Parts: sequence; structure tokens; C-alpha cells
Amino acid sequence: MSYLRSTVVMKILFGTTLTFSLLFLALNANAQDGKALFNAKCAACHQVFKNSTGPALGGMEERGPWSDRKKLYAWIHNPAAFMENDPYTKGLKDSHNGILMPGFADLSEGDIDAIVDYVNTTFAAGPGGGAKPAGGEAAAPAPKTDNTLLYGILTLVLAIIALTLLQINSRLRRMSDDKEGAESVEPVPFYRNKLYIALGIIALFLVGGYYTIQGAVGLGLHQNYEPEQPIFYSHQVHAGINQISCLYCHGGAQEGKSANIPAVNVCMNCHMAINEYTQGPELFRTDGSKVDGTAEIQKLYSYAGWDPDKKQYTGEGKPIEWTRVHNLPDHVYFNHSQHVVVGQQQCQTCHGNITEMDEVYQFAELSMGWCVNCHRNTKVQFTDNKFYSIYEKFHDDIKNKKIDSVTVEMIGGIECQKCHY
Repeated sequence: MSYLRSTVVMKILFGTTLTFSLLFLALNANAQDGKALFNAKCAACHQVFKNSTGPALGGMEERGPWSDRKKLYAWIHNPAAFMENDPYTKGLKDSHNGILMPGFADLSEGDIDAIVDYVNTTFAAGPGGGAKPAGGEAAAPAPKTDNTLLYGILTLVLAIIALTLLQINSRLRRMSDDKEGAESVEPVPFYRNKLYIALGIIALFLVGGYYTIQGAVGLGLHQNYEPEQPIFYSHQVHAGINQISCLYCHGGAQEGKSANIPAVNVCMNCHMAINEYTQGPELFRTDGSKVDGTAEIQKLYSYAGWDPDKKQYTGEGKPIEWTRVHNLPDHVYFNHSQHVVVGQQQCQTCHGNITEMDEVYQFAELSMGWCVNCHRNTKVQFTDNKFYSIYEKFHDDIKNKKIDSVTVEMIGGIECQKCHY
């Protein structure tokens, strides 16, 4: 009888320990998920403490309608639909160059909660990692804490304790059997125990499956990819400060499928006369190293075969071997002119706030889900657009006020053959 009670107690203890360990792991995973989701879905457009392509997210629940989580869910899942009846989000779009956030229908309410919790925690800690006291002076930055290692060690210790207690229970049972003269059975080693083996296989299956799925989903996605180029070309200086139109260098975006990388002679149209960098802001690479703008112009001259002193071409030019940043799979069809001319989309929709970038990086994830969500939520300029004149039914529905707008999805924008061939 005492043996049965002891066995039941040990099983309960083992189950409690295992549950406690899994709870710690789940809590830690949830905290990590909030940060991971923010980096994957939000960081390309938003920062916590300052405006970027989109508004700063710190303190969001104190602004507009976002104190109501239900409204926040609706906005993130379908921004275009939510904005129709909400003046606050209309103002956000107008104040950010007309850029509308794409919808994230794939994010669950739990995912959004995790992101908001991460943003709130980061914002409360302050830009330096420490909150500001009431007096106004910034407190010393608190060291960043990551409890992953602590949780891992604690889980391992609890697992060892549980295994040790099970072994102690087995030995006490054998001692009790020996004392009572009962025949004892040799205990099965833990590495041959079917329960332990089954639990181990299940754990490996779950962990392996999770990382396999994550790897498959992220295969070929290169968000935030930022290669070093042969010449340091600052879009902030050219497109931002000097306000050179994107289409001056990337004319193909308006006329064809590819945006095209400008030839050297396009650069020389201006740099025949501009041979020094003296009036712009200081330039820095991503690693913090300072860039000599005049030296970069000299690199351009070496590619063009141009002598700035004689002001003439003295050598044979050669193309600049730029490293491609954005690259879609071969089986995906994307036409720039259809989006820029017909859809009248701004470059920033896909490329981010290019006028603030020095070294260009891939702003959007450019995944199939990202494109499909955009097509589901983006309204096309349907009226006064000859390209859409063939859609008589939708024109009649608009005139009869059956519908007030047409999305890309409604004209076949998410059909497979539109993008895959």
C-alpha cells in the first residue's frame, strides 16, 4: 500500500515538475515571440521611439482609437476598410506621404497582443533602456536582460531533480521489497523506458517541425538585406536632399517590367560638373565608418573613363557592378509600370522611405502573403482610368452606389495566373 502511495506521489511530482518547466518555456517563448513578430512584421516601417516610414509605436494606446484593442485588431487586419470610417487613420495616411500600411490578416489577436506588449515594455524602459524619473533627468540606462539562459538552466535543473527523485523512488521500492522478502523486479533504465522514449520523440518532433516550418516559410526571403555596393550611393542625398525624381534614374519603372539600374552616363549627366562632395551631410556606412563623398565620385570617374581635370573622356568606360538588392523568384511575374502608372503606387509602398536611406536595403519582406494582403486591401483608382474601362459592371455598380470602391482583389488581383506563369 505504501508502495502504491509512493508511486502515485512520484508521478504527481514528476507531472508537476514537467508542467512547471513547460510553463516557464512557454512564458519565455511568448516574450520572445513579441520581439520576433515586431522585427518581422513592424520594424521595416515603425520604430518604438521615433517616426520612420510609419509613426512611432511607443505609447500607441494613448493615441486615437488604439485604447480599444478590438479596433487595433481591425486596423491591422484590414487598414483600408478600417480607415473608411475613421478620421484618425485618414490623418495618419495624409501625414505619411499617402502611404497606407498593408494588412496583416495572418496575425492572430494573440500575435498582436504579443507585439503590443513588447512595444509597451520597450517604451516604458526608455530609449536607453531605463525609464526617466519624474524630475526629468534621464536615469542611468538599465542593462538589457535576457532570461533565456536562466529559464533554460532552471528547466534543466528541474528535469534533473525529477529524474533523481524517480531513481530514489525506485531504490526505496527495492529496499522495501528486500526487507519484506518480496521478489523485486530490476528497474528499467531511463534510456530504455518507453515513456521517456515516447516523450523524447514527441519533443524532437515538435521542435524539429517548428524550425522546419519556420525555415520553409522564410526560404528565399531577404528582408533588411543591405549589401555593400562598389560605390557608396546615398539615396538620401540624391532623392531626398536634392529631390531627384526616382524615375530620372529608374525610368523603366514607368515604362516596363523592370525598374532598371541607371547606366554610368546617367550619373555623368550631373557629375561632369559636380566633382566634389562639399555641401551635403556627413556620410556613414551601416557599420559607422565615415565615407569620403569626393572619393566616391572619383570611383565613378574611373568607371566612366572620365578625366575631371581635362573634362573629357580619356579611357574606355566599364559598367558599375552593382549588387542587386531586390530579387523575386523566377516563377513570379511583377511589372513595375502596372503598379506605378496604372495602380499609381508610390515607390515607398514597396521600397520604404527611400529618401532617408543611404545604403539601400530591402524594406519589405516581398513574400507572397505580403503581396496578397496588399492586393486585398488596396483600392485602385478605378474612375478616370482608361485601363479599367472594360470593367463595365463595376462602373455601373459605382454609379448606382452599390459599391464605393474597387480593390485589386475584385479585378482578379489574387488569381494565381496573374503573378505565376
